[in-house]
Amino acid sequence: MSKQDGSGRQVTLSAPDDDTATILHVDMDAFFASVELLEHPELRGLPVVVGHRSQRSVVTAATYEARKFGVNSAMPMAVALRRCPQAIVLEPHFDRYKHFSKQVMAMFDDVTPKVERLGIDEAFLDVAGSRRLLGSTFDIATALRKRVHAETGLHCSIGAASTKFVAKLASSVAKPDGLLIVPRDETVAFLHPRPISALWGVGGRTEEVLRGYGLNTVGDVAHTPLDTLQRAIGPAGGAKILDLAWGRDPRTVQTRADEKSVGHEVTFERDVAAPDEIRRELFRLSDQVGRRLRAAGAVGRTVVLKLRFGDFTTITRSKTLPDPTDLGRSIFEEARSIYEASGKIGTPLRLVGVRMEQLAFEGEISGAVGLWDDDDAWRDAESTMDALRARFGPGSVSPASLLSTKKAPAPARRVSEHGPAPE
Repeated sequence: MSKQDGSGRQVTLSAPDDDTATILHVDMDAFFASVELLEHPELRGLPVVVGHRSQRSVVTAATYEARKFGVNSAMPMAVALRRCPQAIVLEPHFDRYKHFSKQVMAMFDDVTPKVERLGIDEAFLDVAGSRRLLGSTFDIATALRKRVHAETGLHCSIGAASTKFVAKLASSVAKPDGLLIVPRDETVAFLHPRPISALWGVGGRTEEVLRGYGLNTVGDVAHTPLDTLQRAIGPAGGAKILDLAWGRDPRTVQTRADEKSVGHEVTFERDVAAPDEIRRELFRLSDQVGRRLRAAGAVGRTVVLKLRFGDFTTITRSKTLPDPTDLGRSIFEEARSIYEASGKIGTPLRLVGVRMEQLAFEGEISGAVGLWDDDDAWRDAESTMDALRARFGPGSVSPASLLSTKKAPAPARRVSEHGPAPE
């Protein structure tokens, strides 16, 4: 949706005379990197990358100075250092990130009870009911940004709009350390000049297809007949991007009480350290989670990885996707990325688990499934496997990636929990 490097920044400097922009998207600026800089203030203004300096490591976070060289999170560290050889690499400290996340989320809860957490460093807030006590949207957002910085030393950017999609896009445009309010009657003017990549779910392949139809901006999409869009990217995808191009997004802010999850985990008979065996198990678990999601007619936005070590110490890490998914392959790619960024590769593990959170079920969100670059083929493949399993039994077919001549670590037990059990 945005290069997230501060280019093209746009902010609101005074309170607009409007009461329609009551959904806030609050996003901490370069959160992991900014937390690390609290311990290294002498590195402010320099290109800093958070991660492990090894060929197999991936970038956990990068400062805006590093992003201007094309460095982004989840990028292989070797690629990041080729793009920005002068980058300073700092080791991640997830306990610190969790501490500051808890502190910041508590501030959000002070503003409104309607807070939808998106991973560790961002959230949607519905402030419609807070305006009577706390003032205008501008006043609320400005006070919140000041408090976050005063109490943590960190900066956040806030987008405010009448819909979640526009609020999230506005926060990305306001980065870093900015506030952008988009009143309802200014939504179309805000959206239409933007590139089609600004639309949620339009990744590289989808963008290429749309550009092949001569569609380069959101406005181009908005003025394209629905049947043309559906021929280009499918019935659900075409309807979804047309709605978004006109700022139509019926989703509401969902509080923690509404959150559900689906997960699978495995405890090994013996501790397993081999990274390839762990990745293989993550693939198997992700495939099971995707299967359960599809059976329940659900999609999820946040992938959670659980790791337990031989001394029973347990850590969890999460990543929120730009669009929801029910595909095992997509879940696995994120779980593997989290594992490789955890700093625990090669550490013997007693248990691994994969969970999807922030679920949406059929009928709750229009066009919820994202337009992943090449997911149509994968969706067909996984749906075919679902049908074969239903007819011939759950063990009748497995992804080829799970077939190996090498004996896999034998699990002592498998635990299915967290959310609906549609089997």
